[in-house]
Amino acid sequence: MTDKPSLYPGKNTWWGNLNRDVRKKIKTSFVAYGLILPAFIFLCIFTLYPIVYSFVMSLYRDNLATVSPQFIGIKNFQMLLKDKVFIKSFNNNLLIAVVTIPISIALAVAMALFANKVRRGKWFTRVAFFYPTLLPMVAVANIWLFIYTPGYGLLGQINSSWRLLGNPATAIWAIIVMLIWKQAGYVMIFYISGLQGINPELYEAALIDGANPVQAFRRITWPLLKPITIYVTIITLTNAYKLVDHLYIMTKGGPNNSTNMLLYYTFQNAFEFWDVGKASAITTVLVVLLLLITTVQFFIQDKRAFYS
Repeated sequence: MTDKPSLYPGKNTWWGNLNRDVRKKIKTSFVAYGLILPAFIFLCIFTLYPIVYSFVMSLYRDNLATVSPQFIGIKNFQMLLKDKVFIKSFNNNLLIAVVTIPISIALAVAMALFANKVRRGKWFTRVAFFYPTLLPMVAVANIWLFIYTPGYGLLGQINSSWRLLGNPATAIWAIIVMLIWKQAGYVMIFYISGLQGINPELYEAALIDGANPVQAFRRITWPLLKPITIYVTIITLTNAYKLVDHLYIMTKGGPNNSTNMLLYYTFQNAFEFWDVGKASAITTVLVVLLLLITTVQFFIQDKRAFYS
């Protein structure tokens, strides 16, 4: 009779016959996956499942006019192409992304260079630049709502005739100024860490070769900050498309949908108009759009980045 393999580790078991390095690698992998498992469960429950569920519900008509969800295929997406508010919200988000991302990065780099070079009050300078990031978005919205309020607001004291949030032509730009003020300090922190990782000997060699500060920035600093730039571009891009709370407090998408955004329009359709199918379709468009942009951005810019 053939002896059955023992379940306990030993020389005559499958585990004991494995190479020592292989056993060590299996143990390490088991521990690693065990540590990742709790976070992966939360990711599936609160991120992956809602995304999949939104995509499924985007194929159904589910509003106050239906007793139960009805499968309609891609008709929700076809209706979005004819929805003027959706198109306006899409264009508003695109404008915010195009304007806030480069300006926030430019300001962040300038603040990081200044905060990294200043000799006295370095920590105070960094905290002062970073302070807007510490404020909750609701508090920031109320602060800037007071600033923009005609009559008794800060800008109203300068010119009482200004109606920045009440004018469709200027409301979106007032929101853009607030967003840049809010996130530039946050982006600055990443660039400060990047600047501290650059070898000072590179600047000494450039100085010996006769390079001025502008040339040193163009040839050394900016290329070596490219990995940071790729990361913060993706972060600021997602920030430009997840605007809800400040719009609810400041403008509610008005006037005349001039400040409406995709995520806020999703909120309106889901919780004000009770059109879950349309809200899910907008969510699907938003997720696919962000995935495409971030993927293209990462793979194109990553080839031009220096990681050593």
